Order: sequence, then structure tokens, then C-alpha cells
Amino acid sequence: MADISDPKITEAYLDVRSDKSDTNWLLLDYESDRSDKLALTKTGSGGLPELRDALNDSKASYGYARVTYSNDKESQREKFILVVWIGSGCKVMRRAKTSVHTANVKEVLRVYSIEVAARERDDLKEDPIIVRLRKAGGASYDGV
Repeated sequence: MADISDPKITEAYLDVRSDKSDTNWLLLDYESDRSDKLALTKTGSGGLPELRDALNDSKASYGYARVTYSNDKESQREKFILVVWIGSGCKVMRRAKTSVHTANVKEVLRVYSIEVAARERDDLKEDPIIVRLRKAGGASYDGV
């Protein structure tokens, strides 16, 4: 079981969800290789590209991001995604625990439209994620 009790995690989650904040992503990492305690390591306002750059290939991490996209010429939509990152150099035991710990993370980072399992940075390219968000969002009038 992952320890996600740090109040900074909940504060950052609410900040990302707030319309009044420019913060649009957060990143959680384990405190150490042997610890199951998650800590808020970074937040930002640069969207998915900035979150992607913050990931470490030797770690398993959890990200949460607000993604803004246009449905048509007049409208903008905001949706949230949960990112489960397992870097290529992540240790085997950490990888194994990630599936169980993801359930604990979802207890705090509760509201999201899609979950993105990312193993490489290209898994977090914005265009394919927006396609998935449109499909998850229901009505789509542009044939996607």
C-alpha cells in the first residue's frame, strides 16, 4: 500500500483542478527506492510537454494533468488525465508494486477522464491523448 498522506499532494491536486490557477500538472515520486511513501516533487504550468520533460527514466511516478483542447472553432474543453509512468530503468520490485499503488493514488487523484500508462515519453504526446479524450468525452461532431 502506498502512503499518499502528504497534504501537499491534495493541495496540488486541487490547484491543478482550479480554473483560477495556471498550474496544470503535478508529479508524484517515491521518497526513495525503498519507500512506499509518495511525495509531491513538481508542479508546473507548461502542460504535457513540461510534465514529459520532468519524468525520470529510472523511476516510477504518477502525474496528473489538465489538458485543454478545441472541440470546434468556438469552444474549448478541459479534461484531466492520470499518468502512470514506469521508466525503462525502473527497478523490478518498484514496477511490480505500481499496479497496486495506482489504486491508492486514485483515491486522492480521483477525477480524470483517461488513464495513460506511459513507458516512454512518446506515450505522452498531446495529439493522441486529445484523440482519446474526445472519444471518452461522448459526443464528437468532427468525426473523431
